[in-house]
Amino acid sequence: MTRTRRTFLLAAALLGSLSSGCAQAISPPPAPLDWQLIDRASGQALPRHWHRGRGYSAGEPGSRYAIRLHNRGGERLLVVLSVDGVNVVSGETAAWHQTGYVLDPGQVADIAGWRKSDSQVAAFEFAALRDSYAARTGRPDHVGVIGVAVFQEALPEPPPLPAPQVNAAPAAEAAARDQLASQAAGKSGDARAERRERLGTAHGQREWSPVSRTDFERRSAQPAWVQQLWYDSRANLVAQGVLPRPPVAQWTPNAFPASPGYVPDPPARGW
Repeated sequence: MTRTRRTFLLAAALLGSLSSGCAQAISPPPAPLDWQLIDRASGQALPRHWHRGRGYSAGEPGSRYAIRLHNRGGERLLVVLSVDGVNVVSGETAAWHQTGYVLDPGQVADIAGWRKSDSQVAAFEFAALRDSYAARTGRPDHVGVIGVAVFQEALPEPPPLPAPQVNAAPAAEAAARDQLASQAAGKSGDARAERRERLGTAHGQREWSPVSRTDFERRSAQPAWVQQLWYDSRANLVAQGVLPRPPVAQWTPNAFPASPGYVPDPPARGW
């Protein structure tokens, strides 16, 4: 079977410990990729709140964030990353077949912005919808959601089968074997065909963020795992019922609001 190889970005490793709080896989088995949003000012993971089967995080306008990826598995993974419906590497309207980041087994990497070159990104920054990169490029419909499509690497080619031995079997038996071999080849061809067919974020300041390039051959045309995280301002998440409303302070008059003393004269009226 002829396979097509594509070049993808090899994410730079992140030094340091990984914060707690992991994503949940949509389909079993559990995905080997953990990912979360990181507040770059504090270095802490933004809490993830679950509401009606969806995960939400609250962002603060003007704050910069990164998407931390952690490959917990034992093989390389390709992560096609979408922010507001836009591929963070190419700037295309996001789709599974596009370019992404490759993570080695056990690797942790922070993706901190829109990829501008092999050495720079434009920082991810929470902003009003009208100021988001997607809206400014005429694609506001999917602002407020981040997604990862995770691909496994293709398995190595199996070794060739040994050549069949010639024997003196009767012609009828040989014809039967040929028919079975033809059926098996047809099923194999079908299997190969099936594998082939199958708040907003602003464009912030440029930052140093080097990557290298590597080849990665996908095991299948569709991702093994797809996960999404929705985000908005805290006020909007409260209005949507994702977060509870804070208690409203009630004013209660106090009969004795001041220290003891004698009754002073009121101030003179100004005429």
